[in-house]
Amino acid sequence: MADQLIRATAASGGIRAVGVITTRLTEEARQRHQLSYVATAALGRTMSAGLLLASSMKRAESRVNIRINGNGPLGGIMVDAGLDGKVRGYVDNPEVELPPNKKGKLDVGGAVGRDGFLYVVRDVGYGYPYSSTVELVSGEIGDDIAHYLLNSEQTPSALVVGVFVGAQGVTAAGGILIQVMPKAATDEALVQTLESRITKLSGFTPLLQANQTLPEIFEQLLGDMELEIFPETQMLHFNCGCSFDRMLGALKMLGKEELQDMIEKDGGAEATCHFCSEVYHANPDQLSQLIKEL
Repeated sequence: MADQLIRATAASGGIRAVGVITTRLTEEARQRHQLSYVATAALGRTMSAGLLLASSMKRAESRVNIRINGNGPLGGIMVDAGLDGKVRGYVDNPEVELPPNKKGKLDVGGAVGRDGFLYVVRDVGYGYPYSSTVELVSGEIGDDIAHYLLNSEQTPSALVVGVFVGAQGVTAAGGILIQVMPKAATDEALVQTLESRITKLSGFTPLLQANQTLPEIFEQLLGDMELEIFPETQMLHFNCGCSFDRMLGALKMLGKEELQDMIEKDGGAEATCHFCSEVYHANPDQLSQLIKEL
């Protein structure tokens, strides 16, 4: 099943729902960064969450940055996701692995850490970006993003994200975001019904592994609430905007002396992109050209 995003509404527009399948892009991130099992799950969940958050923005160039700094061994997680369906990200310590938690699942909460902060920056495409900071509540990503939505955006939300990774790589990844809009937030019965249905979900990846599509998952959760699924399906991709020219531009900022030192001592320069692990090389002639331009 291709990586995709689908939107829907229910309860006469009082409920907004967005679902994403991110299996292929999570596998690409795993391969690019040589991620452990638990690091794959943590980054995959965060990339799914980033795409879900970006889906509510308006301008084509809008983007969401998510940074998670917990006290666990994984270190920080950084994700950049856009309304255009492009996402990228990395973790500080991609090789970290932990035993399964008490439920027999990957211990993402232990790897991220339950003490720390979640930072969200929304760049709407003009003016200054909006930034928010909340404390982590579990380190499990989904709980923390839902906590952010409730406290920073005052939107009651249910967020379920998951990644299944085995010996052959990532076989299922994605998530679903359900939000109660302001006009329906006072309907306690509606909110309780949604909470009950979300609680009964065993997770998101089991649904994908059972070959359920996003429309079928929406139907299961909201089918009796005037569900309306939008016909447009948006394709999603792991995509990084780095390039050799950008790398040269960054090297240029080091100044003449540092560039000359690289030529004499290292015989060139090497740079690795944090977001996608692409490696770029600049030879002495290219560094000399940068010096001339300076």
